[in-house]
Amino acid sequence: MRLVVLGCAGSYPAPDAAASSYLVQADDEDGRTWSVLLDLGNGALSPLQRFGDPTALDAIALSHLHSDHVADLVVLNVLRRYRPDGPLPPVDVWGPVGTAERLAQMAGKDPATDLDGQFRFRTWDPAAPVVVGPLTLTPVPVEHPVPAFGVRVTGPSDELPARTVSLGYTGDTDECAGLDELAASDLLLCEAGFRDVLDDELRGIHLTGARAGAAAGRAGSGRLVLTHLTAWEDPAEVVSCAARAYAGPIDLATPGATFVL
Repeated sequence: MRLVVLGCAGSYPAPDAAASSYLVQADDEDGRTWSVLLDLGNGALSPLQRFGDPTALDAIALSHLHSDHVADLVVLNVLRRYRPDGPLPPVDVWGPVGTAERLAQMAGKDPATDLDGQFRFRTWDPAAPVVVGPLTLTPVPVEHPVPAFGVRVTGPSDELPARTVSLGYTGDTDECAGLDELAASDLLLCEAGFRDVLDDELRGIHLTGARAGAAAGRAGSGRLVLTHLTAWEDPAEVVSCAARAYAGPIDLATPGATFVL
């Protein structure tokens, strides 16, 4: 299983990074590569075209419906619908209740951007994991001002295909039981959208570097990858705060970074 960072900027695109989007891929026993997109925020369709094939997605998994996680689905629809070879069959889009309605609002009333035909909308059920080829996606409810899910992805190891490995993607969340469940993974892709000086002022929205590190430490994450940092943050300080609570390897998500599990 492989994770490719397409966009990692928090809340809005940064000068050098699109908003949240991640490509997860794994090969099955016949050598076929399966591709799942985790979120597609503002600007992320551009790197998707550099690091993946936007016409070869097997599923799209949405953590929640804020625009910095879903906005570029509207233009992905345009690419899929008007490509020279003709429209593609619909791809499954998994998300919270109201996903189809929210994206329709963003697309507007122009028939040229109508979403019909390119996406098959499905609603997350925490009790019903989704199987996509060799990958299994389990939605985990998390703490955010709107209905939100993290996604636990399990699949074959790239180096030892008989071994199953796990990726926990938090989406946007504060501390909660779901975060600890996601953190018990080989790799925790964890947002750290607030600076630690705000730790006692704002809760129920985002994590800080310290709280991300604490979650990884509690659950014994194999690796911590920090993402969703806003452009005004000092990345070194976020990592330093996380490292005070987590002794394992820590990386910053950067555009194009690839992690092999």
